[in-house]
Amino acid sequence: MSAAKLDARQEILERIHHAAGGAGDRAAEYAAIPREYRREGGMAPEARLELFAARLYEYGASVYRCTAAQIADAVAQALTQRRRTAIVVSHGVPASWLPDGFEFVEDNDLSYAALDQSNGVLTGCEAAVAFTGTIILRHGPGQPRRAVTLVPDYHLCVVRAQQIVETLPEAIRRVEEFRAAPLTTISGPSATSDIEMTRVKGVHGPRTLDVVLVL
Repeated sequence: MSAAKLDARQEILERIHHAAGGAGDRAAEYAAIPREYRREGGMAPEARLELFAARLYEYGASVYRCTAAQIADAVAQALTQRRRTAIVVSHGVPASWLPDGFEFVEDNDLSYAALDQSNGVLTGCEAAVAFTGTIILRHGPGQPRRAVTLVPDYHLCVVRAQQIVETLPEAIRRVEEFRAAPLTTISGPSATSDIEMTRVKGVHGPRTLDVVLVL
């Protein structure tokens, strides 16, 4: 191999090594990246809640507002409205969220077929973004499996007011400590359009999303 080819090969390998974090101060380089976008929200808490709810309505999701003591009642209202009598409960859901008169099936590694045939799933969340109406789910020990939030056709999610931030950068900082855990972001019910712009729901996840917004 010629010296020129060796030099080019070494240069490519060094660039890959540097990009992968093998050289230089990556933390300092990351901190030095210009960030001219808005990184902090300035809305009042009430306005932030209203914006989040408005975005959910725009996406076609239903919102049920309640206090912490009324979560079970709101869950019952949502399930009754959707005519769901049984639903899968993900890991991390408190028993106090579950109203009487419904069947709640714990997710003990249910098969994909069982999840697909279920009436839906009830979960909490890790954070939410008012500006985009996005809900962020974390997966791992004590948290819902990703399959549980993607396979069932209906998702009922409990979001607390203190989990809602205004901007995406704030949300990213909030979940930064979980960077090694899988995250799922949800902006309304799953939907996509093909090349002919035919809108189809439920392709990549639940086609129906309801949110219990805890004030």
